[in-house]
Amino acid sequence: MQIQPIRCPLFKENGSLETYISKIIPVLRNSDILVITSKIVALSQGRIVENGPGRKSNVIREESEQVIKTKWCYLTLKDGHWCPNAGVDESNARGKLILWPTDSYLVAAEMRKTLMKKFKLKKLGILITDSRTFPLRSGVTGVALGYAGFKGLRDYRGKRDLFKRKLIMTQTNVADSLATAAVLLMGEGNERQPLCLIKEAPVVFTSMIDRKELRIEAEEDMYRPMFESLEK
Repeated sequence: MQIQPIRCPLFKENGSLETYISKIIPVLRNSDILVITSKIVALSQGRIVENGPGRKSNVIREESEQVIKTKWCYLTLKDGHWCPNAGVDESNARGKLILWPTDSYLVAAEMRKTLMKKFKLKKLGILITDSRTFPLRSGVTGVALGYAGFKGLRDYRGKRDLFKRKLIMTQTNVADSLATAAVLLMGEGNERQPLCLIKEAPVVFTSMIDRKELRIEAEEDMYRPMFESLEK
C-alpha cells in the first residue's frame, strides 16, 4: 500500500471542493482512494461560526446528541462517535469555530460519482477523515467520518484461525484503519496537506455502502458502563 499526502493551497470558506480537488489532482487511476480531511469539507459547506465568550460551549451543546463535561473538554456523542467537543475545532480557523461536515457519507458518494465520471474510472474510493482519541491512550489517530466506493468492514466471523478455531467476533475496521494511516502522514499542525492518495489498498471496492456497518448503538457499546458512571 502506498500513501501520498498532498501539499495544497489554503482552502477558502464556501469554496468549491470539486474545483479545488480538480486543480490539485490532475489524474486519478482505478483503485485509488482519495482521502479528504473533514475540515475542508466543512469549509466548503460553510460550517463555520464566529467565536466569542461562551460561544464555543454553546455550539458544542447544540452540535451534540449527548454531553459529558470532563476536566479537559466536553465528551460528546456526535453522529455515532464519542469525541471531544462534538468535533468543533479552533485550530487553523482564523479565530472562528469549524464544525463537523454535514452528511460526510453523502459528500463522499457525490465526490466519487463526479471524479469517476471525469477520469473514466470503474473503481474509486473516497474517504473523509478527522482525528479521534481513545480511552487511556495519549494522542490522536484518524477516524472515518464518511466514505464511498469500498467496504468499511472486513468480517472474519465464521472463518478459521491458524489452528482451525472458528472466529466468533473478529472484524477489522478497514475505513478507520485507512484514515489512521492517512492522518499520520497528513499531519495535525501546519503541514497543509488536506488531501492524500492511497494506492493499492487492501480493500473490496463496491458501489454499495452500508452507513451503519461500523456503527454500534450506545446501548450496545462495551464502554457504556464507563460512560454511565461519569457525572453528566
